[in-house]
Amino acid sequence: MVKVLFICLGNICRSPLAEGIFNHKVKELGLEGKFTSDSCGTSDYHIGELPDERTLACAQKHEVHISHRARQMNRVDIREFDYLVAMDMSNKRNIQSLMTHFNMPHEQLFLLREFHPNPEHIEVPDPYYGGEEGFEQVFKILDESLDHFLVRLKTEHNTYV
Repeated sequence: MVKVLFICLGNICRSPLAEGIFNHKVKELGLEGKFTSDSCGTSDYHIGELPDERTLACAQKHEVHISHRARQMNRVDIREFDYLVAMDMSNKRNIQSLMTHFNMPHEQLFLLREFHPNPEHIEVPDPYYGGEEGFEQVFKILDESLDHFLVRLKTEHNTYV
């Protein structure tokens, strides 16, 4: 089974939403036994908390289920997951520092929007300090980017339905 970890700063907005959308798409494609995902944050700001209520409302609006409590990334994640998918450059740098500190390779570390053939921007913006429209924008970015990511995963892992 291919394991994917989505990572943002606090693990209450972007990464749990990415995890929920990814799992929803995997289920729709009948690939539940092939791919699994989780999410975490690079900070310890929200450990144990539920996702932001705006994240939950946005997910519910799009019929995406999220069942998650915020957690912080650790070195075990680097060994356990096949893909470490960061939402922005700041978090990617934090992950790279952790990987370098533990002398671990960086091959499985990506930005989510790297998988999009023509990304408007390379980062998924953080909607935390904005309104509900920011969460909708992030949902759209994640939804589209995850379609491209899943195409890549299915190709790389010879997974077809």
